[in-house]
Formats: sequence, structure tokens, C-alpha cells
Amino acid sequence: MFKFSCALAAFSAITAFAADAHLGNYLQLTHGGQNAEAYWAPDGKRLIFQSTRPPNECDQMYIMNADGSDQHMVSTGKGRTTCGYFLKDNKHIVYASTHGAGDACPTPPDRSHGYVWGVFAGYDIYLATDAGKILKQLTNAPGYDAEATINWKTGTVVYTSLASGDLDLWTMKTDGSHKRQITRKVGYDGGAVFSRDGRKLVWRAGYPKTPEDLARYKSLLAANTTAPMKMEIVVADADGSHASTITDFGCASFAPTFTPDGKKILFASNKHACDTRRFELYMMNLDGSGLEQVTDFGGFTSFPEFSPDGKTLVFCSDRDAKEKYEFNIFTAEWK
Repeated sequence: MFKFSCALAAFSAITAFAADAHLGNYLQLTHGGQNAEAYWAPDGKRLIFQSTRPPNECDQMYIMNADGSDQHMVSTGKGRTTCGYFLKDNKHIVYASTHGAGDACPTPPDRSHGYVWGVFAGYDIYLATDAGKILKQLTNAPGYDAEATINWKTGTVVYTSLASGDLDLWTMKTDGSHKRQITRKVGYDGGAVFSRDGRKLVWRAGYPKTPEDLARYKSLLAANTTAPMKMEIVVADADGSHASTITDFGCASFAPTFTPDGKKILFASNKHACDTRRFELYMMNLDGSGLEQVTDFGGFTSFPEFSPDGKTLVFCSDRDAKEKYEFNIFTAEWK
């Protein structure tokens, strides 16, 4: 939920630091606009992502082939969308949208008091065909419902919801049934993903540590916003039990994903430049040990996800951006 057209091009001038360690054979899939949160289809042949590009003034959902070709919008073109994900059958998608609350883009959050994310009350999660036909609204609780990802093995959806009055993680089935709240600690829990075997869960969290932090968190939440610049990574069992915060950087760490073998976590962080928008990819063990920096691109790099066969990484970056606030989607061979 980080808010920030079809030629295939090599990712240029990659530092030896990054390319020699884990990544190589870079491909840039989008060119211009704000493109983010690309996630693989189960067959590895397509990606779903969110993009702000003409004629739309805020994010809509798009699908493209894994080589960047055939980029086309699959959301309604109304409201604002975020966090699309394919179902196991490769024919359906889920994503969050505010179109049910109005056709216009929601008013951006007031950032006069700092950098904040909008957790717009109009967001609900929808089930649609991969051609864009909406089949069902999966959530209808008052307030924010978004950030859904799916474990293809168990058919379980994990998402962030304000249904409890706080930004907690919930799970449900892909038809919207069996909703269950799995986190209860006061603060923001979001961006959750399962390990491939469905046994573990990882997410980003911002828990107030002082009375002043708590007061600010609640004040921002009342205005449908949250501050993202102090986030840590949390690992738990798939039902939310045995949760353990495994980073303590005091910076912003988010967009975690498990490596295909489930033994490590790849994530984005600005720990090298805390309180800035300079994010690189890092990798660590499930207990937070063995921290390793994976990229060194010098700008914003985030939202990594491994292809179903584990051979390719997709991510978002402002590398070689031609305009301010331009973010593009790239793939790279994972060594």
C-alpha cells in the first residue's frame, strides 16, 4: 500500500555489489508513471500491479505479461485501488478499491504534520475475473479493508482491516467466508504474506511505544491515516500465534516476503538512511539474524516477490526514473 508503457529494456548500470551477489539479467517492465506492488500469477506468466497513469489520477489495477507486454487495466477506473493478487486458479483476482464509496479518487491525506499514508475508509476487497468483471464484494465492515494476499496451498486470504477499531490482520476464504481476526496488539499490522507452505506469516507493524506515540497513532487513525516511517518486521505462525518482532531498527521496514524455501525473509528498509525515502532490499533469517543487504541502487526499491518457480524476482524501483516520483517495475534473475 505504498502510494507512490510497454517496451522491454535491460536494467542499466547495476552496481557490481548487487548483481554479483543475488541478482542479474534485469528487465524493466514499465516506463513512466507510478507503478508498484507487482505480484505473480500462479503460472509465472503474468503479473498484477497498481499504477497511476493517464487518464487516471490515482492507482488502478493492471495485468501484464511477465515480459512487460499487454499491459491493460482490469479495475473499474473509478475510485482508487491497491494490492491486487491472483487466485490459485489463475483466472481470478482480488484487490481493494474505493469505487463503492464514490467514483472520484479519495482526497489525499493531509501531510502538513508529516508523511502519512491514507487508510481510506472506502476501501473494500473485491473478487473479480482476470478480465476485470467484479463477481463479489468480500468485505463490508465500516472502515479500511485492503492489503490482501493469498496462500495458494491453503486458499487463505490475509488482509488488514479496521473492523475491530484498530488496523489488525484478518484472514478469510476467497469467497469472503470464515473471517477471523488474528492480531490484537494496538498499532498498525499490514502487508502480510504467507510462506509457501502456508505455515508462517510475515508482516510489517508499527506499534506505539509511548503514551505520546499512542495518542498520535489514534489521532491519525481517526483521520483515516497512519504514519509509516517507524515499521518493524514481525513473523508468526499462520494463525497469528507466536508472533515475534524480528527487527529493531527504529526505521521503516516493510514489504516482507519469504524466500521460496521459507527459510529467509526478503524485505525493504531504509535502515541505512533512517527517516528518508531511500529504501534497499535486505534479507535475513526468520529470527532476524544473518542480515544481508541485497541491493544498493541509491533510491527507492521495494515490493519484492519471487516467481512461482523461484528463479525470478519482481520489484519496484525509481532506478533511472525520468521524472520525480516515477516508479517502475523490474524483474531480475535470482541467483
